[in-house]
Amino acid sequence: MSRNPGLLFVALAAATWGTIGIAVDLLYRVDLTDPLSVGFWRLSLSAPVLLVLSRLYVGPGFWRLHRRDLLPLLLMVLGFAGYQVCYFAAILHIGVAAAVLVNICSAPLFVALLSGLFLGEKLTPVVGLALTCAIIGAVLLVGGSPEAANLAQLFTGALLALGAGFAYSLVALTGRVVAPRYHPVQPVALAVTFSALLLLPVVLALGLDLTYPAAGWGLLAYLALVPTALGYGLYLRGLRTTTATVSAIFALLEPLISTLLAVTLLGERLSPTGVLGGALLLGSVYFLYLRSSPRR
Repeated sequence: MSRNPGLLFVALAAATWGTIGIAVDLLYRVDLTDPLSVGFWRLSLSAPVLLVLSRLYVGPGFWRLHRRDLLPLLLMVLGFAGYQVCYFAAILHIGVAAAVLVNICSAPLFVALLSGLFLGEKLTPVVGLALTCAIIGAVLLVGGSPEAANLAQLFTGALLALGAGFAYSLVALTGRVVAPRYHPVQPVALAVTFSALLLLPVVLALGLDLTYPAAGWGLLAYLALVPTALGYGLYLRGLRTTTATVSAIFALLEPLISTLLAVTLLGERLSPTGVLGGALLLGSVYFLYLRSSPRR
């Protein structure tokens, strides 16, 4: 059985997303910024680059879409914007570890449910087993306890993190719909641009941070170009031949890569349960890759 090259593109996308935690940690060390401003700048700085790339690769009609794809693109815009708002707000309530845990682990479940309802993708026993093992591995890997001050804050933060997971599932689901018909960078460019415009009045009302030092702007540029422009371009390229559910499982490599970078670059320690979780997660992904074949 031939291997599916789309899974490699999804894995590379997850690798770029795994660097987000390190970049944001470094950004908070050089500037006392707020999470919503970081999310807005991540989208708005990547939008011009993506639009230029779309013009170069697709031509002057890069902004044209099939009428049937207007609704998926609108849902993708809402997914991008909602993810930024929910995820960064969840961090303020329950901390990074718990927000990542709920967000990352809920997303494949939402994707599996929605893709079954709307795309007709069946959850086979093999994929279901891999999904279960991958989520358990992610839980063991991230670990930690919520940093909420009280039960109400914990409940609010958990709902926000679930909202981020649902928003990500919208991106995965709509990406699976439009990916076969467009250049990978084209729908990402349009979705990111309109998402930034959608968030603009929100960040202006709440206060947009404009006072970053040179190092801070450099880190924001990295977040815009690598995990966003490059990462989502690779992701949509992978979705051409990969089901939404399997791609969401492969995206669980993000916390593994993020943890490994934190251990290597920031000197953080990985507990024995974390090592076990990482091995379980990596094993589940590799098992799916061995059994994969391209979906045409």
